[in-house]
Amino acid sequence: MIPNKIEEQIKNIVSSDIGKNVSVLDVCLVFGGCINNCFEIITSSGRFFLKRNNNAPLEMFEAESRGLNLLRKNGSLYVPRVISYEKNYLLMEFVEGGEKNNRFWENFGRGLSKVHQKTNSFYGLDHDNFIGYLSQKNDFKNSWSDFFIHQRLVPQLGFGDFPMSFLLSFDKLFVKIDSLFPKELPSLLHGDLWSGNFLVNQSCPTLIDPAVYFGFREMDIAMSKLFGGFDGRFYSSYNEQSPLSDGWEDRLDLCNLYPLLVHVNLFGGGYYGQVKRILSRFV
Repeated sequence: MIPNKIEEQIKNIVSSDIGKNVSVLDVCLVFGGCINNCFEIITSSGRFFLKRNNNAPLEMFEAESRGLNLLRKNGSLYVPRVISYEKNYLLMEFVEGGEKNNRFWENFGRGLSKVHQKTNSFYGLDHDNFIGYLSQKNDFKNSWSDFFIHQRLVPQLGFGDFPMSFLLSFDKLFVKIDSLFPKELPSLLHGDLWSGNFLVNQSCPTLIDPAVYFGFREMDIAMSKLFGGFDGRFYSSYNEQSPLSDGWEDRLDLCNLYPLLVHVNLFGGGYYGQVKRILSRFV
């Protein structure tokens, strides 16, 4: 299921990591990913998780590794340990699934608020990364509106073949966008926080598949609402720990223009109509 060369690399990497020789006993396909092939690697010394993509953009898995490590060092939510990566794969510890306990959502909300408490002098990141397989620019900017326009919306508009009327609507939005957001310090963000990008690890919220950067913290909140939303206890516990600015619920659609444009470029379909409906609210 995986090439012998990759299997041999995994054996050598894990053997070096744990200090003894390891045999690969089985490889099981893990379903759920839409960009990469994912596998559970069962060895003589435990289980590991492999993401593999022969067509991965250069540095995609390196960027994901850096994002996971950044989240792992800054926050109280669990993040899987990265063991190794190369251009076409990322090897991590295997996270055993579990059931949510009664405190899961409260712990998740409070934990995310602590991640967001990690701040920075500028919006952006010291390297570019990816959202899905699309490149995500992270050049540092002094203001959120400048970053949101030039590092988030404009690149996505450049990826697609959009009609001029659609682009002109965004130009109208850009003129007023600075007045639509409150002024806050940049927060460390997961960057792609939907229900498919967290796991339940022994009842603990566990973050995976990040697209990290320092940005406006409502971006994570809005993304969590995009496909049905999390349990209400998540939002109430977040607000108890780190109250969101007035009007945050009215800004959800505005924040979600970015992930929706990403979905237009990745998958097409009805996401284009959603973007147009949001634009009609604000311009």
